[in-house]
Amino acid sequence: MFGKILIANRGEIALRIIRACKEMNIATVSVYSQIDKESLHVKLADEAICIGTALPKDSYLNIENIISAAVGVGADAIHPGFGFLAENAKFARICEECHIAFIGPDAKMIENMGDKARARELMIKAKVPVVPGSKGAISTIDEAKVIAKKIGYPVILKASAGGGGRGMRIVDKEDELEQLFLTASHEAQLAFGDGSMYMEKYIRNPRHIEFQILGDSFGNIIHLGERDCSMQRRHQKVIEESPSPHISDDVRAAMGEAAVRAAQSVNYKNAGTVEFILDADNSFYFIEMNTRIQVEHPVTEMVTGIDLIKEQIRIAYGEKLCYTQDDINLVGAAIECRINAENPSLNFRPCAGTITALHFPGGRGVRVESNMYSGYTIPPTYDSMIAKIITFGKDRAEALSIMKRALSETVIEGIDNNIEFQLDLLHTKAFEEGCFNTSYIEQNLDEILEV
Repeated sequence: MFGKILIANRGEIALRIIRACKEMNIATVSVYSQIDKESLHVKLADEAICIGTALPKDSYLNIENIISAAVGVGADAIHPGFGFLAENAKFARICEECHIAFIGPDAKMIENMGDKARARELMIKAKVPVVPGSKGAISTIDEAKVIAKKIGYPVILKASAGGGGRGMRIVDKEDELEQLFLTASHEAQLAFGDGSMYMEKYIRNPRHIEFQILGDSFGNIIHLGERDCSMQRRHQKVIEESPSPHISDDVRAAMGEAAVRAAQSVNYKNAGTVEFILDADNSFYFIEMNTRIQVEHPVTEMVTGIDLIKEQIRIAYGEKLCYTQDDINLVGAAIECRINAENPSLNFRPCAGTITALHFPGGRGVRVESNMYSGYTIPPTYDSMIAKIITFGKDRAEALSIMKRALSETVIEGIDNNIEFQLDLLHTKAFEEGCFNTSYIEQNLDEILEV
């Protein structure tokens, strides 16, 4: 097994990887920016190296500094976590050239699946259902108009290299297309360094269902069931759960088979996620594959009993999966709430600052992932997510009741946060009955805030 792993990330995911490594008796190295000097991932790793100033481009996105740190400490492997360089093919390729294992798929796989237009082409060849749209990237606005007319409005423009809702625009009619295309392309160029776009038929009010995939170097690929990520705001996930309260066993089986087929078609290795949207008629369509561990991976771990980070490490080391599809059984139900430093009443304005008091929930069925502690200062430089609270129960009703209790006993003082907003969501009739879609928060925000 690897002797030492460098974690090229920060916050709760860096802590999550450190803990898995410690349980596997693997030494850990944290990298950190100057503003993260007092972060827990720095304190809990066996070694820690400062790699730059606060701006991500100078630290967590600085490939040269990270590789230099790995070489300097003699790390056998690098785990990128999620975000930052996790889906950067150049970074994965440089790791390989430096004889450092990249804990994730290889560079070519990241390129193929990271380019959303290219991924769409590959799924069409593999006969995985995709939303009607362009076969690949769109070269001109005139081409976009032809495709939109063919598939019918509304359509959605997406950045080929995109994610997180950036470079994405919904177009309801032709006279909006040119301006929105240019705006989305410009946004994508700034965010990803790639302004190319592709187009899909816009399916209103879908469910967002994703399947966790594991693949090894011996051609074995399995899925670990689904996560329902339909509770979103501006294309950002807010609450995730497994299993989905909405889909039937037949739909679950069909989606799982399609997810495995998608991964098999590209000979996928390591952990990944095949994402689908599900329309009102329970027809499902591939939208993208994420070639990394996901923020919401704990809910899958809770219902399968499988440690996904450890599996990533074993696969990267060259070990064979010790599970077959028949071994995977979802037991009980799990829910995850993302806790953000933001003010929902002020249009979810982010809030940096110092934690003056902190109490996390405990008790049966509660798991907390966070790098916060009392006295810790949340920097303004990075994503506003500061914790994840995950609950597990024998069924969805129990997991939900535990989550309500857990959020109610959580105390975070000194900064704004969205705990009350999460509680309001959990108490809505829609969530309690599992009857919601990706547009629910936007369509009902005023009512939710008044609960």
